[in-house]
Amino acid sequence: MHNHHNALGLAAAPIGSTQVADIAKARPAQPVTLIRPHAARRAARFFIEAFPGRSLYAVKANPSPDLLRLLWESGVTHYDVASIAEVRLIARTLPDAVQCFMHPVKAEEAIEEAYFQHNVRTFSLDTLDELEKIVRATNGASDLNLCVRIRVSSDHSKLSLASKFGAEPDEMKALLLATRQAADALGICFHVGSQAMTPAAYHEAMERVRAAIVEAAVTVDIVDVGGGFPSVYPGMEPPPLQAYFDVIARGFESLPISYSAELWCEPGRALSAEYASLLVRVEKRRGDQLYINDGAYGALFDAAHIGWRFPVKLVRAVPSETRDMAFSFYGPTCDDLDHMAGPFLLPADIGPGDYVEIGMLGAYGCAMRTAFNGFGAVTTIEMADEPMATLYGDSEERVAPSHVVTL
Repeated sequence: MHNHHNALGLAAAPIGSTQVADIAKARPAQPVTLIRPHAARRAARFFIEAFPGRSLYAVKANPSPDLLRLLWESGVTHYDVASIAEVRLIARTLPDAVQCFMHPVKAEEAIEEAYFQHNVRTFSLDTLDELEKIVRATNGASDLNLCVRIRVSSDHSKLSLASKFGAEPDEMKALLLATRQAADALGICFHVGSQAMTPAAYHEAMERVRAAIVEAAVTVDIVDVGGGFPSVYPGMEPPPLQAYFDVIARGFESLPISYSAELWCEPGRALSAEYASLLVRVEKRRGDQLYINDGAYGALFDAAHIGWRFPVKLVRAVPSETRDMAFSFYGPTCDDLDHMAGPFLLPADIGPGDYVEIGMLGAYGCAMRTAFNGFGAVTTIEMADEPMATLYGDSEERVAPSHVVTL
């Protein structure tokens, strides 16, 4: 466990024995991040063993060096980076890792530094302009893996990634032909959107890939199905990940590609969501609104800005006998935008001084945190218990447990 325990008077607790209730008993006035390394290890092992290709961790989901090292130790060797800062972070933290620069719009200086200083050889693009930029920045290098991003539907996903990047199908032929000339290995990549709720999303995307390959008649060496693999949240109960992998494997096997072609994916949320949760304190209640000490400018950006519903449970000394009701949250800043509509189901007698654990925040939680209004200091404590929901256990373990934890 981390030394941060001292701040909460938990220094004497044996490693792995601390429970959420023990932490709440110490009455922390600031939010507490609870990390579960075993959950991230389990997710990494699942992808490495079950995905029928190579898994690249999408660093943007959670760039914590502790998590990056943990994934590396669990067998993740390739990392999907989207900025020169992420390239530097991986080079510093995991010097032997293979980096793939999968943002389709990059600064020329970033490409040059990535290639010449950090040994990055894989880049994505979705325009001829970007292709020319990559060739220029690498001095016409002959050892490039270039992945052309095709636009696909995000209709099956909770968060669209269809509008910003990706060449249209009618642009793909010229782009693939030009990229084939510049690339040592040619790839096609796509992203179905975040939190894809059905494997059909990948089937439909693979059909677009097939059409592009047939039309351009090029030899393709890499097919990268991107991210979008889901986690479990209230109101979002996806099918098992193996169903996604099966659909992807069937689609890949039927593509007209090189016999030695590689299949890649870029899980972010699926590898990191279960790694962390957050313990917050209720500072005030006004009807069905709870004022808590973290929010839109902290780890709850997604809850505020895209209406994400995270699992929640009450943590307090006296068990609640009341039924659940729907609450919304206000965060600690002075900004009206610091509002999480939910609904978050919690016992109807919750009030000031109670603690709430908010689960599944390992993905895009701490990564989005700011220090706006002076809020932002967070203690981190390592836990050995199970996350509030999991895609990697038996089916009965997938649902978040009871809403009440007794101190």
